[in-house]
Order: sequence, then structure tokens, then C-alpha cells
Amino acid sequence: MGLKIWMNDGLADEADAKVSVFDHGLLYGDGVFEGIRVYNGKVFEHDAHINRLFTSAHAIRLKVPTDKETLKNYVRQTVDANNIKNGYIRLIVTRGVGTLGLNPLICKQGQLIIIADKIQLYPQELYENGLRVISASTLRNHPQSVPPQIKSLNYLNNILAKIEAIDHNMLEAIMYNHEGFVAEATGDNIFVVKERKITTPPISAGSLDGITRKVVMRLAKENGYDVREANLARYDLYDADEIFLTGTAAEVIGVVEVDGRPIGSGKPGPVTRDLLSKFEQYTRQ
Repeated sequence: MGLKIWMNDGLADEADAKVSVFDHGLLYGDGVFEGIRVYNGKVFEHDAHINRLFTSAHAIRLKVPTDKETLKNYVRQTVDANNIKNGYIRLIVTRGVGTLGLNPLICKQGQLIIIADKIQLYPQELYENGLRVISASTLRNHPQSVPPQIKSLNYLNNILAKIEAIDHNMLEAIMYNHEGFVAEATGDNIFVVKERKITTPPISAGSLDGITRKVVMRLAKENGYDVREANLARYDLYDADEIFLTGTAAEVIGVVEVDGRPIGSGKPGPVTRDLLSKFEQYTRQ
């Protein structure tokens, strides 16, 4: 049996879950999405994800074809229909069917898609030994071009940087903005630890306002860490005691090498390990 996919106003069999070739989400990447975790049958930070979806949609003048509470109910039904206890939700709103032209106002109705499935995680040994990453030559989109706060279907910028990582036999790359400051990884937010002070780039540097990022920052502050948002240069990565990434799939994972340079002891450091433990306690309670 295949998955049950939510399509607009009801569940459909996976084989029948199809979109038009004239959907502007396909033709132009015109739409928004959220990636959401399910822990022990509970949708993680459900309200925060729904709110961010609506904010992203509003920013591109896309009307979500339902209200927030109804959408939360649709998500819950999709999770239950696929018996997902620990997994991943992909929530998508496209512009809908239009023409081959760019004009989005021709699209009469947004398309709502909800997929709930198992999740592909980093192997456990990477949490123990850490990630090796490179600095991507692909710059993060200029914030006046495509604002990083919009979680849009157009991920080509991130994909090009991901290809660079894969070409170097690595899983992640660090992206910088047009001013040379650190923005984020291709799919995760980044944190630097120096003398137990934790710094992450501000949203204005080109990083997504990550839900996991916010939770980790809150947990860190609650546990006595000095947490700040500030611009980071490449030097700050090379000079860090620890680096870790946060994201829906990654959760909290240490980085132990940047551009061939070892970070700290060359193993995930004590702050990284502590925050991963705190995050696991928070999500699995």
C-alpha cells in the first residue's frame, strides 16, 4: 500500500496524487512549504510551522486555500492516515494552475498538498563523529531578491551549493551572503561556539528563521548559555571552539571540519552534545 496524500480538501491514494503540468509551483517554483517533524505521534511546533507558512504565503501574495485551524486538522488527519509516530511532514501550497506566462494572478486557486512519511536522518555515527563541510562558492540569495524569511519552493540557490558539497564528497556546505558573512548551510542553520558563548547569524544575513533554530536558542538560554545573533565571517568558523547545525531533519549536529580545517578537538564539543541532549529530551517527552 502507498501513502495517503492530502490533496486540497481530502486524502488521495499516492498513485492518484497528481498536479497539473500548468501548476505554477512546477513551472516557476511559485509556492511555499514547511518541513515538520512528528515525535511520538505529536506534530512538533505545529503552530509555529503553520504561522510561518502563512507568513511566507502572504509575503508572495499567495492565498492559502484554508484557515490555520482547518489546516492543522488536515495535517493531523494525514499523519493519522499514514500511521506516522515518528516521521516527517511536507506541507506545500503552490500557486495553482495558470498559463505558461509568469502572471500569477491568472492562477485561480492555490493547491494544497500534505505528505506524511518516514524521515531520512543523518547516520548516528555523524552525531558521534561530526560533519565535515566546505564553504560554498554559491552565494546566498540577496535579501532584496528573495528574502530568506520566505520558505519558497524555489530552492535552486541551496541546491547549487549542495552540489558543491556532493562534489567534495561531503553532505553539507556553508553559504555566505553578498557581504561575505556566514548565512546558513544548504538546509540547516549554523551556530558557532567560542569560549562557551553561542552565536548564530541574524536573519538579515540571509538565514532562514528556522523553527529548530528558535527552539535550540531558547533551550540554550534556559540552561544558562550566552546566546546572541551577530554577523560571522569565515574566520569565525575557522577559529571556533565548536560549530553545530540545526534543522528539522538534522536536529542538532556537530561540525568538526570546515574547508579541511579541524574545528576544536575534531569531535563534537561539550556544548553541542549538551544541546543535542536537551533537544532530544524536549522533543521526546
